Amino acid sequence: MFRNHLIIAWRNLKRNKLRTATHILGLSIGISICFLIFNIVWYSNSFDKFHPDTEQIFRVGMITDFGDGEFPNSGTPGPLGEVIDKELTGIAQKGRLYTLWETLVFLPEGQKVMGRTNNVTFADAGFFQIFPRKWLAGSPENSLANPYTAVISHASMQKYFPGQEPSQVLGKEIFYYDSDTINAQITGVVADFDENTDFLFTDFISYSTIRSMDKENWFGLDSWGNVNSSSQLFIKKETLKTDSDLLAGLTKISEKNLNQEGGNSRFTLQPLVEMHFDQSDGGSQTVSKVFLNGLIFIGLIILSLACLNFINLETAQAIGRAKEVGIRKTLGGGKSQLVFQFLSETYLMVFFACLLSLAMAEALVLVFRNYLPSGLEVNYLKLENIGFLTLISFVLTLLAGIYPSLILANYDPQRALKGEKEQSGKFSIGVFLRKNLTVLQFASSIAFIILVSVISFQMKYVSSQPLGFDRDAVVYTQLPFMAGIDKAERLRERVSQFSFVKSASLSGDLVSSDGLWTSDIYVPQDTSETRYYIQVKNIDSAFVSVNGLKILAGKSSSNQTDEIMVNEAFTKEIGVNNPDEVVGKLVRFGANQRKITGVVNDFNSRTLREEIRPMVLTYVPEGFNVLNVKLESGYNLALAKAEMEGIFKEIYPYDASEFKFLDEAIATFYEEDLKIRNVLGMACILAVIISALGLFGLSSYTIAQRTKEISIRKVLGASIVQILGLISREYVILILVSFVLAVYPAYYFLNEWLNSFSYKVEMPYFIYGLSGLGVMSLCLLIVGLHSYSAAQTNPAKILKDE
Repeated sequence: MFRNHLIIAWRNLKRNKLRTATHILGLSIGISICFLIFNIVWYSNSFDKFHPDTEQIFRVGMITDFGDGEFPNSGTPGPLGEVIDKELTGIAQKGRLYTLWETLVFLPEGQKVMGRTNNVTFADAGFFQIFPRKWLAGSPENSLANPYTAVISHASMQKYFPGQEPSQVLGKEIFYYDSDTINAQITGVVADFDENTDFLFTDFISYSTIRSMDKENWFGLDSWGNVNSSSQLFIKKETLKTDSDLLAGLTKISEKNLNQEGGNSRFTLQPLVEMHFDQSDGGSQTVSKVFLNGLIFIGLIILSLACLNFINLETAQAIGRAKEVGIRKTLGGGKSQLVFQFLSETYLMVFFACLLSLAMAEALVLVFRNYLPSGLEVNYLKLENIGFLTLISFVLTLLAGIYPSLILANYDPQRALKGEKEQSGKFSIGVFLRKNLTVLQFASSIAFIILVSVISFQMKYVSSQPLGFDRDAVVYTQLPFMAGIDKAERLRERVSQFSFVKSASLSGDLVSSDGLWTSDIYVPQDTSETRYYIQVKNIDSAFVSVNGLKILAGKSSSNQTDEIMVNEAFTKEIGVNNPDEVVGKLVRFGANQRKITGVVNDFNSRTLREEIRPMVLTYVPEGFNVLNVKLESGYNLALAKAEMEGIFKEIYPYDASEFKFLDEAIATFYEEDLKIRNVLGMACILAVIISALGLFGLSSYTIAQRTKEISIRKVLGASIVQILGLISREYVILILVSFVLAVYPAYYFLNEWLNSFSYKVEMPYFIYGLSGLGVMSLCLLIVGLHSYSAAQTNPAKILKDE
């Protein structure tokens, strides 16, 4: 019986090729989008779920309120790691990390320089208790017990000591160059994780080494007031302890140690499985959960549109199969058999749509490779992918096919065989449903078009705004971490000697970056001092000229640690309207008296989402991390970069570097917004295609049903224009209703998004109208072509059988 149903279903699909192609194409678009999104979400949620007792493991974080908003930090003060298991009950185990940045690795054996890496960290034995690994040599209890010891992963062992066994490398030395030289002895080798994880560290130096080096102050681990994301603290709670109990205990610790001066900071608990979605520590692998949820929402919308398309067309065409249903029922066919027959046809179309969707998904992967999480590989033969396609095929068959099947199976055979296709003068649920489904489809399309257009409009506005500095022909390179100011100065001098270089400068970061150094400054007011919160930039005397800043009063700094410059916003913050009045003023900054030597114009040192903050520009050469270079115009930029990189290699032979353009760095501020726009743009295109396909199929069928009416009207003298207007009027009303439904959701999202920018356009309402007109034009074009074709038909051919 099942085979018979499939054969009949296949013949019916072949008989109506346009209907079949329309359904398969529409469904395959929705399935391909959902399939790709399923893989992204599955991959992103697979990180660090393989550890034992994952649900009991948390990372302790911190939230600080600076007065202008809360700032989350994945790090914790060093003293918390010392006392948390003593002052907080319910802690089964604690593990501490202090991650290092660009650590240079040197092997005394063979005098080999292994280069710099970000995969080195200080760790204590508790870390391997919470996150156990297979030990190839050494033991978790003893390997990190003493200072100046290190555990390396199997990958590091193969890199450092190729061809040797784990037991052979025990006792060998490794030099790590950071703030100081760390001479560590290998005491253990662990296997690398095969599963997806955010713990990418390959070299683990014993945590007690920090204290033995007397570097607790250097790393900021000796004070409750010092917090950075490098200081990581993990805990495993006892099974019977609740999260609220732990948070209550952490609140007491924060009240006792953090908020002594009226501040507002508190500790937080982050479940391990949520760590992959935390972007506060700037991890390269992290992904925004908001973005993932947005993808799921978009996928469901696209798939829903495809299902609505199917239902709409099938209910419209169901009346054409009334006689088939009447004959089947007369010959003894039951309602359940008819439903199963029509569901079999639906399943065949869904099955072919699933096959086509795999090819579409592969094309989407190629087009959106840069938008996909790094490490994601779409394996079509994976069990979860096979399960997803199997499940979605059955779900779609039921969702898309059950209503049209019931409509067909419920036809009265006597009326169907007499050719009574509709109940004239009565309310038709089929017509009502078709109109409303068309409205929903086009409402989604209009909303997507409005979203993409307004986001693009804002992005164009942002890119055209003056930033207060000159970003043209400015290149930069990151300096090796902790490599010394002498080498940095030598690099700046050597680069400045090139004829194509106007000037070169050293600084802590770029003139505009996502980094933020905040502090406070004390300004004399009568007989007392007033404290102001300010942003700080670390610069040398050439920074102003390299970046094209304007000096409004005074002069540029002269590389003196007791001199500072301020921006115009600072003068306004302290109540001074004339910048000349602050030049020469003494203020207390960093516990020392500093003299203000000049005032620069306000410039956007961060994204345009933020207002310009009061700023102090100071000189701390030990903190220089960037070389900024202003190039002469008209020079071969590729050649200039190659020559400067050659000098860099001479001075830093063990480090790789690349000179990049400042405007490219600024563009990265809005990568997430551009990603949202492009994803919405693709969703917009697909929604319009699906809606157009549905309208194409629906209008071709409904106009075919009205060919006799059109012929009679022509015989009675109606012109082609009148006929086109008559048929199109109904669709114009549907598009107007769709537009009304689309406006508010689009406005709500865009209003929230635009409010995240300090520099933004006024809501461009004209884009709403243009989007509606665009969709209406497309609709009228599709309907008009079908109507024109019907109106051109000779009435004699249509009416000869009447």
